[in-house]
Amino acid sequence: MADEMTKLILGDTAISAIEQAPPRRRRFLRRRKTQRSPLTHCENCGAQLQGHWCAHCGQPAIDYRRSFRHVIADLLDEFLNWDSKFFATIGLLLVRPWKLTNQFLAGHRVRYVHPLRLYLLASILFFFAVNYGAKGLHLEPGKLGPKDRAELEADLKKGDLPPAAREELETLLREPTTPTAPSPSTNSSSPPPAPGTDKQRHEYGKIGERPFVAFDQAKSTTPFERWIEARAKEKMGEHGTKMGLFIATLFSNLPYMMLCCIPLFAFVLKILYIRRHIFYIDHLIYALHIHTFAYTGIMLIVLATIGLNRMVPGPVAGWTIALLWIAFAMQIFLSIRRVYRQGWFISTVKFFTGGFVYLMVISAALAATFFITLVLP
Repeated sequence: MADEMTKLILGDTAISAIEQAPPRRRRFLRRRKTQRSPLTHCENCGAQLQGHWCAHCGQPAIDYRRSFRHVIADLLDEFLNWDSKFFATIGLLLVRPWKLTNQFLAGHRVRYVHPLRLYLLASILFFFAVNYGAKGLHLEPGKLGPKDRAELEADLKKGDLPPAAREELETLLREPTTPTAPSPSTNSSSPPPAPGTDKQRHEYGKIGERPFVAFDQAKSTTPFERWIEARAKEKMGEHGTKMGLFIATLFSNLPYMMLCCIPLFAFVLKILYIRRHIFYIDHLIYALHIHTFAYTGIMLIVLATIGLNRMVPGPVAGWTIALLWIAFAMQIFLSIRRVYRQGWFISTVKFFTGGFVYLMVISAALAATFFITLVLP
C-alpha cells in the first residue's frame, strides 16, 4: 500500500512538472543561455576552494567559459588593474614618487601596482608616443638620382619588408629624378679643387638637392671601416635615401635598450650607496619607479607644452613650461633624498654624480643600439 502511494505521489509530481514546464522553442542560430555554477574545487590540483585562490597551488578560481566581455574585463584587470589600486599608484607616483617606493619596500604592497607591471605600461605608452612623433620627422635626402632610384626599386622587390617600410619606399620613388651631372673632362688643365672650396661643395648640387649622407671612400683605410661603411650604405642608402627607415628601426629598439639600462642604473645606485648595506633589489624597485615617473612626467609635460603653445603662446607659456621641467627635476632629486634618507649636501652630490654616470651609461647604450641596428640584417 505504501509503495502504491509513493508511485502515485511521484507520478502526480512528474505530471505537474511536465505541465508547468515552458515549451522549448529553439530558434535558428540561437543558443539558450546556461548559468554555470561557481567553482568549488581547483581545476589545477582538485583541492577544495575556500576563497578566490586555491590554498594548495595558488591558482585563481576563474571560469573562463563566460561571455567575451567578462574575459576582456578580466584581462584588463589582470594587466592594468583598472581599479582604485591603479589610480592610487599613478596619483602617488606623480605627486610623491619616493613615498611609493618607501611604501613598497616597507611591505605595504597589496594596495599598489607591481613596479615591473607599472613600468611596462608606462614604457609602452611612452615609446608609442615617441614612434608616433618620429613619423612626423621628414628626413629629406634631396631629389633622387638614377642610381638611388634603382637601389630603392631593388629593395622594394624584396618580400620581407614591413608595410610601413614599403609605403615609405613607394613615397620616395614618387620623387622626381635628378639628371646626373656630366663628369668633368679628363684632359682639363684645371687642378682639382681644394677641400672645403665652393667648387667642391657645388659638386653635391643645390641645397635642396644635396644628399643627406655622403660617404668618402678615401677615408676608409681599415677593413673594419670599409665593412661599417658598406653596412651604412645598405641601411641608409647611398645618399641617405633610406635614412627614415633606419631611424624608425632605431627607435623601435629603444624600449629594449632602456629595459636593459634599468639594472645598470640600479647597479650605479648600489655603488653610490655601498656603505648603506642596501639590497640590490631595493635599488631595482626604486629604479623601476623613477623610470616610470620619468616616462609619465615627460609625456604630461609634452602634452602641456602642446596645449600651452596653442592656447597661450608667448612668455607665459615659456615660463610655465620651464617651471614644469624644474618641478620634474626637483621631484627626482627629492625622491633620491627621501628614499635613501641622507642630508641635502650628500644627496645633491650623489644626485649629480649618479646623473652624470647614468648619462654616460645611456650614451654607451645608445651607441651600442646604433651599432646593433646597423649591423643586424
